[in-house]
Amino acid sequence: MRITLIGSGNVATHLGAALKNAGHQVVQVYSRNADHAVLLAYHIKAEAICNLAEINLDTDLFIISVKDDVIEELASALSVHQKPIVHTSGATPLATLQTYTNKAGVLYPLQTFSKTKEVNFKAVPMCIEAADQGLDETLKQLASSISNSVYAVNSEQRKILHLAAVFACNFPNYLYHASQQILAQHQLDFNLLRPLISETADKVQEHLPSAVQTGPAIRDDKKTMAAHLTLLNGNDELTTIYNLLSQAIIKMGKA
Repeated sequence: MRITLIGSGNVATHLGAALKNAGHQVVQVYSRNADHAVLLAYHIKAEAICNLAEINLDTDLFIISVKDDVIEELASALSVHQKPIVHTSGATPLATLQTYTNKAGVLYPLQTFSKTKEVNFKAVPMCIEAADQGLDETLKQLASSISNSVYAVNSEQRKILHLAAVFACNFPNYLYHASQQILAQHQLDFNLLRPLISETADKVQEHLPSAVQTGPAIRDDKKTMAAHLTLLNGNDELTTIYNLLSQAIIKMGKA
């Protein structure tokens, strides 16, 4: 399949590589940042462009992989070419594209991406949605060529999935940062926590989180929690977070 990739960020970088490795041809990579477009295009053997006037119409599909607040603007500009347009956003509804084209779809990879870390794309869940049956079948085939896990997920379901992903990924990463800051204040190395973090993540691959919850809050160990709060004295933000999460865990344990 011939594909034009609109964007050059983390998702576009990994998606572009996965498409190329699956035998698809990424015709062009568009980015407002010419250097970013050139770098990604070089790696996936595509043409780099930084002006939408340079779009090659010999393509089967536009994939918009940019910040959510730019998707509609790009969809409007691309709609004049009368090609199918899909986006990769977890939070943007299909209707945003349907304003501009009847051939609208979503190809949402549920994963956290960094340009500097390789991801096994075959293990990445791909959530698809399409405005018509023909494009739906096309996206199923495309998604199946790069991933072993393809799901039909509508816009409302995808919003919930995206919210759950924030709780499962973004918030814990902030808590890792908080842990690192606490350790650094006392000249302790964050590497001490890495095995613990890995083991915690491994447990939920086989069990529901509620079944493997540990720590003083689930035991309602008031003495230990009070000691922790004493150590956090002076840090109002982390004290508030500690109290909120501890009370939520206590409530979960009682339920």
